[in-house]
This record gives sequence, C-alpha cells and structure tokens, in this order.
Amino acid sequence: MTFWNFFFLILIYVPLVMLWVFTLVDLAHRQDLSGIAKGLWAVAVVLLPILGMLVYFITRPDDVDTSAATGGQPPPPGVSELTFEKLDEIEKLAELRDSGALTDDEFATMKSKILG
Repeated sequence: MTFWNFFFLILIYVPLVMLWVFTLVDLAHRQDLSGIAKGLWAVAVVLLPILGMLVYFITRPDDVDTSAATGGQPPPPGVSELTFEKLDEIEKLAELRDSGALTDDEFATMKSKILG
C-alpha cells in the first residue's frame, strides 16, 4: 500500500467511523424513541452504515429532547417549576386582587407562597 492509498483511506474512513459512532451515541440519547425503535435504528445503522446514517439524520426531527445528552441537569436551587396549577392559582389571586378582595400585600404574600 502506498502512502497516498493509506492517506485517502484515512481521509475517507476516519470521518465515516466518527459519524457512525456519533449516530449511535445520538440514537442512544434520544428520549422520544422507544427501545424497540432505537434497536431497529441501531440495526439499520450497523448493517447499512452509510445509508442508515443518511436516512437517520434526514428523518431525525430538529427538536429532539436533548436532556440526556446535556446530563439532564435539574434547575439550580431556588428555581421552582412553574406548573399550570400554579398559574391557575396566581390568576385567581389576581382576579381577587382586581376585584378588591385582596390587597397588594396579601396578593404578593400568597403569590410567593405558591411559587415557593
């Protein structure tokens, strides 16, 4: 094997192997696919590497959940999750304040209790 054959072999196969590994890692981190779907994609990518990778990245949605890829870190301490129930309670408090049943101080106190 000459130097140039080896050079082009490395130039072509190293990026392909890196892309193949990236595809399998990305597939493992996806939260929107079931285990069976991940397994079928993995089989397709392993058995038909170039075609499997190409089809996988074409059909992969742009807004894939990446929480597993980023470590799934929780929010920093002191930051509570705002839920619909909390929003409904705050809206009811705002209506009571607007009707005059609550003062601004009472509204602020109750709102801070809801938000934690």
